[in-house]
Amino acid sequence: MSADRDIAYASAVLLLDLYRSRALSPVEVTLRLLDRLDTLQPRINAFCIVDRDGALAAARESERRWQRGEAAGRLDGVPVTIKDLMLMRGFPTLRGSRLVDPDQDWSEDAPAVARLREAGAVILGKTTTPEFGWKALGDSPLTGITRNPWDLTRTPGGSSAGAAAACAAGIGPLHLGSDGAGSIRVPSAFTGIFGLKPSFGRVPAYPLSAMGLLAHLGPMARTVTDAALMLTVLSQPDHRDSFALPPENTDWRDGIEGGVRGWRIAYSPTLGYAKVDPEIDDAVTKAVRQFETLGAVVEEVGTIFPSPREALFTLWAAGAAKLLDAYPQEKYMLVDSGLGATAAEGRRISAVDYLGADLVRTALSQSMAAFHQKHELLLTPMMPIPALPVGQDLNDPATERHWIDWSPFSYPFNMTRQPAASIPCGLTRAGLPIGLQIVGPLYADARVLRAARAFETTQPERRPPLP
Repeated sequence: MSADRDIAYASAVLLLDLYRSRALSPVEVTLRLLDRLDTLQPRINAFCIVDRDGALAAARESERRWQRGEAAGRLDGVPVTIKDLMLMRGFPTLRGSRLVDPDQDWSEDAPAVARLREAGAVILGKTTTPEFGWKALGDSPLTGITRNPWDLTRTPGGSSAGAAAACAAGIGPLHLGSDGAGSIRVPSAFTGIFGLKPSFGRVPAYPLSAMGLLAHLGPMARTVTDAALMLTVLSQPDHRDSFALPPENTDWRDGIEGGVRGWRIAYSPTLGYAKVDPEIDDAVTKAVRQFETLGAVVEEVGTIFPSPREALFTLWAAGAAKLLDAYPQEKYMLVDSGLGATAAEGRRISAVDYLGADLVRTALSQSMAAFHQKHELLLTPMMPIPALPVGQDLNDPATERHWIDWSPFSYPFNMTRQPAASIPCGLTRAGLPIGLQIVGPLYADARVLRAARAFETTQPERRPPLP
């Protein structure tokens, strides 16, 4: 391992092996990744905070531990990044917004950040997000435009925009993202990486999102095994989240190589209501055939449930209104116009309408629970379109009025709280990544990871055209 680019794209698992054999040091890796960050940040704008001093100090401490043979945790010396919706002590969490006052107490780590520190991870910095994570695009009034490493004229998606861009660009193997209606999976699909939205409550969160039960935290990585390793750390308990699942002493890598032979897997190319780009449909269909090659029994299905678009929008708009209620109205002119418009609609939603949308969510969860009595997994396209050009909020303004209209495969599984992942399955003729979505029953995170790993073995490694 000598070339900088090889280090940039090394997995967390490989880095740990190299530290263990003393073929490479955490300090060397951190310095090279910081150099890469300096080179690429002006082009992709993935970071809003770079903690150079803190990262190097943590790397030096890790190096000393490895030299003594006393690694502190599962990620000792592995570089990670934190999405700027999560608290990270010593730095403001501005959430992509000019509304947040940076002059306040920033002495607390969010649970996921605390677990990463305890595991010995080296935190490079905080990654960009659209304002309050409200949309699946990569721009905000505070930090400007984050760009897709595969094509700088395209968005990386959002809201975990900087995390996806940094991961795809080889600036760290592990990235902490969040997903309220697709915010891990959308950018993972657009940038050609692996992203997992675990079951709700699997990764403790604090403070809780205004989007309530829609909001999940999870890992973003270039390999499935790295994501499983990161989930093992992130899923450790924290008393601050009253919705957290009971703690499990689980290494999510266990059984990941078991394959899918004999599994009954459903494939829905449209969920019965989505319009999919022909190139994406073709790539996803070929990906589904790989599961048959791997020994699974695949059944194509059509409509599973009616589109929950209106119910999701009710929940989302109400959450947006609640978000902005914490700030003075005279400052609303500083807000992303789309967020402001969504919040305005949210203020007009009645309690009866909100509870009606919540009942739709419950019914959808029951429908999927019944569906999974017959099918171990559901496969769909992750995104029906390639990454949008930067500065473009809608794919087809004639038929769409909100970003959720071009992301029909993502949000249903936030509503049901199920585990769902995006894994790369090809490129368009223009060289833009395509993602396959793998959805498992509630709490069957291990099943999703195992299927994703099986599919990953059929795919070549793909890297964006960066130095």
